[in-house]
Amino acid sequence: MKVNTAEIVISAVKPEQYPDDGLPHIALAGRSNVGKSSFINKMINRKALARTSSKPGKTQTLNFYIINEMLYFVDVPGYGYAKVSKSERAAWGKMIETYIKKSPHLKVVLLIVDVRHAPSKDDVMMYEFLKHFDIPTMVVATKADKIPKGKWQKHLKVVKETLQMDKNDPLVLFSSETAQGKDEAWATMMKFVNNA
Repeated sequence: MKVNTAEIVISAVKPEQYPDDGLPHIALAGRSNVGKSSFINKMINRKALARTSSKPGKTQTLNFYIINEMLYFVDVPGYGYAKVSKSERAAWGKMIETYIKKSPHLKVVLLIVDVRHAPSKDDVMMYEFLKHFDIPTMVVATKADKIPKGKWQKHLKVVKETLQMDKNDPLVLFSSETAQGKDEAWATMMKFVNNA
């Protein structure tokens, strides 16, 4: 997919703020600092539309990015970050849950994990949550450039086994440094958008 236009439309915290133009949504979930913003920037060929930060917990709202005037990337706050107060974490959790369960335009959630490590307890919980509510899910294992190519399959196997992935859910190996997996990620996401 060739991206010609991409811009952030709104940072929302409640359903009445979500864009209501009927366009499909692709949501991105993952631990704080796992590389969601880098993924977005790479997918849309922009250096810094989604702000990356070395400080985890930077995204505190649902950020809606409109791509080619035809779909939205929705960046949700990262989870599992210890320095955020419990009450703030609970508020984020509620906001994410409300969006995932209530948005009529959500076509797929991309669960972004770091391929170098086994998915965390929070990743497993998030995957189980998505499966429980029957939300179409695609797992993106990022930072592929940080491990040797010969070990990719071994690491992907750990991701699959730790999440106890449904064999029908796609798993895409990705690197925002080398663009590994970019075309595959677009093709897979568009299948969800077009099938729904």
